[in-house]
Amino acid sequence: MHAIVCEAFGPINQLKLQEVPDPVLKSSDVIIDVGAASVNFPDALIVQGLYQNKPPFPFSPGHELAGIISEVGADVLGFKVGDRVVAIPGIGGFAEKVMVNGSRVFPLTPKMSMEEGAALALTYGTSLHALQNIAKLQRGETLLVLGASGGVGAAAIELGKIMGAKVIAAASTQEKLEFCKNLGADILLNYDTDDLKTVVKEATLGKGCDVVYDAVGGKYSEPAMRSLGWRGRFLVVGFAAGEIPKIPLNLALLSERSILGVFWGDWVRRNPEGHLQNMELLTGWFESKALKPVISARFDLEHTVQAIEHLASRKAMGKVVVNINPHIQ
Repeated sequence: MHAIVCEAFGPINQLKLQEVPDPVLKSSDVIIDVGAASVNFPDALIVQGLYQNKPPFPFSPGHELAGIISEVGADVLGFKVGDRVVAIPGIGGFAEKVMVNGSRVFPLTPKMSMEEGAALALTYGTSLHALQNIAKLQRGETLLVLGASGGVGAAAIELGKIMGAKVIAAASTQEKLEFCKNLGADILLNYDTDDLKTVVKEATLGKGCDVVYDAVGGKYSEPAMRSLGWRGRFLVVGFAAGEIPKIPLNLALLSERSILGVFWGDWVRRNPEGHLQNMELLTGWFESKALKPVISARFDLEHTVQAIEHLASRKAMGKVVVNINPHIQ
């Protein structure tokens, strides 16, 4: 089979498309013929040695995918050969075949395409876990989303609206803000031309926002923290800007604000039942057309390096998908 291979940590452009052996089935796993895999920031980080997980070499990046099961291990229950599924292997998705533990595989609804399935699990799973399980976002609260046009940010907008919040979307260009508006954002905030704290204060009649969703980090984290009202919750989701901010802890003391980390991957491992419930909820919302993954760029397997670089450049809006085996539907 063919796969994108990382042989050593380094620049994204060092990744190579190679012919590698097919995976050999283990009893607790399934083997999936991959239809599509989506690109996420951890894919760009992991190949550079900048992610918290550092797999042994050689490995293929690719955190999430959709495809069809071709083999089922003896200890795996609930799946059979031919099932259309979504999987979150963590690594290995940018390959024609991947072996995944049965606990990390979920049915793909018939109404969902391979591309949509590949674009659902990580971004929407992360954002739902952050907003529902950690921040406990309530109807009528105000949610500020930083990096709102990216994959997890766009998902946070859609989910925030489904959960009944007022959503302030922050992004760096007018084009990205128009994208956020089309997703349902109530208020648009341009980093370059607007004062963040002033916009939030006006939007909340001086109260401050209730939840900040920060997948960006960098220089906007502290003003976003300052925009929180009484007992506001600051969600640390990621650092797409590349800089981990150093927020003065007195800002947590003031107004009894909380700083809450979001580590979706580890939560999935520790709480598979909760994750299954969240995936079922997301699938239900998809089927009712309350949410729909927005795919802004498509690449083939040969151009996976360009797909990862496109996302890492922060030019992408919504999801970037790699079609591995386009004939698989």
